[in-house]
Amino acid sequence: MRMKIEEEEEEEEEEEGILEKMPLFCKELLAGGVAGAFAKSLVAPLERLKILFQTRRDEFHSRGFLGSANRIAKTEGILGFYRGNGASVARIIPYAAIHFMSYEEYRRWIIQTVPDVSKGPTLDLVAGSLSGGTAVLFTYPLDLIRTKLAYQIVSPTKLNASGMVHNEQVYKGILDCFGKIYKEGGFRSLYRGVAPTLVGIFPYAGLKFYFYEEMKLHVPEEYKKSIMVKLACGSVAGLLGQTFTYPLEVVRRQMQVQKLLGSDNLELKGTVKSLVLIAQKQGWKQLFSGLSINYIKVVPSVAIGFTVYDTMKSYLRVPSRDDEAVDEALTNKRIRQ
Repeated sequence: MRMKIEEEEEEEEEEEGILEKMPLFCKELLAGGVAGAFAKSLVAPLERLKILFQTRRDEFHSRGFLGSANRIAKTEGILGFYRGNGASVARIIPYAAIHFMSYEEYRRWIIQTVPDVSKGPTLDLVAGSLSGGTAVLFTYPLDLIRTKLAYQIVSPTKLNASGMVHNEQVYKGILDCFGKIYKEGGFRSLYRGVAPTLVGIFPYAGLKFYFYEEMKLHVPEEYKKSIMVKLACGSVAGLLGQTFTYPLEVVRRQMQVQKLLGSDNLELKGTVKSLVLIAQKQGWKQLFSGLSINYIKVVPSVAIGFTVYDTMKSYLRVPSRDDEAVDEALTNKRIRQ
């Protein structure tokens, strides 16, 4: 019994040693990646429905949320709700890892570069915006592939033979999709729709961090470590951030699947022109198509993402901001002395 306890203690010491040797940015990358993968997998079915609402206006609007879900279940089965989720998770792990890590790095860099800067939510707004743009540039091709795979409607042979649904599978998987997109227009085609993504992500990512940190400031000290409080703060942050920037996401999705829509559909070029064109031809309501589903998706997704990230940071022994403030104060005191 004593030997078993000693072995467990040795394992704990080894684990602590590994965590102590791990660079801070690696801990933040790991925490962000785990948070992103966990949150994205839980809301994958809603993400599939949202993409179909944004891009297949005539086919899915008349059916409504439950009707659309029923159609996917009948024609593609339960796995149909997770079509494109492999690409989504493959994208979200590096995206979330880079997003959270670069947010922390930008925040520290701004504080070091501008010593007198206010360390309130405005700083989080700027750092969050910059980190969102950085993460998008690194992972956008995977987002494009995810959208194209989710856009496809694939039906079982027996249903297709009866004429219930037309089988229009163009891409067989992530690598097949990547190869075909690259052949269409080279490296540039992998970044089709990135402009509205960047225009949308700067305010969305910034507002998300701003609202989250702003809300936490008003939480009583005894409740700050509560998971339910973090979930509530994350939910409101995601809800407000998404509402302000959602039309740009609709533009991005339609630009991504434009080549699959055929020649009769709108030719979208440029973010602002595409925004105006969709409003004129499809109605301004189309710019908010799927928003209700997105609310259902974003609330748990952002809430879980922030909560898991904070929890992972504690587990990996990432210094809290209170600890950083104490260290900074001691450092400044030594410098003055």
